[in-house]
Amino acid sequence: MRVGVHINQFGHSRGASALGAELAAAGAAAEAAGVSRLSVMDHYFQMEFNGGAEAPMLEAYTTLAYLAAHTSTIRLGALVTGVTYRHPGLLAKIATTLDVLSGGRASLGIGAAWYDREHEGLGVPFPPTAERFERLEETLRVCLQMWDPENDGPFEGAHYRLAETLCVPAPVSAPHPEILIGGGGERKTLRLVARYADACNLFASTPEEVGHKLDVLRGHCDTEDRDYATVLKTMTYMGDAAEDDLDAFLRDAGGYAKLGIDEVILAPRLGETAGWIERFVAPAVPRLAELD
Repeated sequence: MRVGVHINQFGHSRGASALGAELAAAGAAAEAAGVSRLSVMDHYFQMEFNGGAEAPMLEAYTTLAYLAAHTSTIRLGALVTGVTYRHPGLLAKIATTLDVLSGGRASLGIGAAWYDREHEGLGVPFPPTAERFERLEETLRVCLQMWDPENDGPFEGAHYRLAETLCVPAPVSAPHPEILIGGGGERKTLRLVARYADACNLFASTPEEVGHKLDVLRGHCDTEDRDYATVLKTMTYMGDAAEDDLDAFLRDAGGYAKLGIDEVILAPRLGETAGWIERFVAPAVPRLAELD
């Protein structure tokens, strides 16, 4: 089992001026620890459980570009981008730029969006759930078309219309940046994973629940004539054990490894992550690798 780190807090005891150095240190610590993925939260406002809208929140792709300049091997992406945040043509261009400038390390993490307050707060349209999923599927199709060197023609969808799907330069990743879809919705989200994605991301609820979601994904893969084994299974772990109790965390992770989870992404609610990576994640990486 591999280990990812998700940065979801952007506060710092020394204030905003210290954030750049802290992020650079976190990137260096993650690479030194052998972490496979470094992700950041993509929201306009901070989540209520993380301090609420008045707490600091950085724009995700600017932050990822900064991390790309301060790292050299780790995969980088948002966990996850709400489909409503950016027009799909622009999103594909942004992800491509991150991929090119990072040397092929970009991941496009995407989901259907849910946080109504941030949309209302900044005046961004927030369609009903069914429409957001329609937009999610169209966005996936737009991105894949823009990354197809044989097709730079128009895209005609119910919600998005592009006269030209040009994307120059093309991604460095072959055949394109990793597409990761976040969420465990059984009728729509996991079906989209089977149809379009390279990876899924589930929340670590219980092994029983995660096992059920994986069974549902397997069924959608069968329907889509997709090899289930080709889907990277990732899981976000936000339990308290991920902050200071390594043995308890390893016991939890073992149950998920048996289900076939390939990568556990640790997301502690900490504002200063570099020291935590050195203290907690670095010793966890080799022990989790033994669970494969």
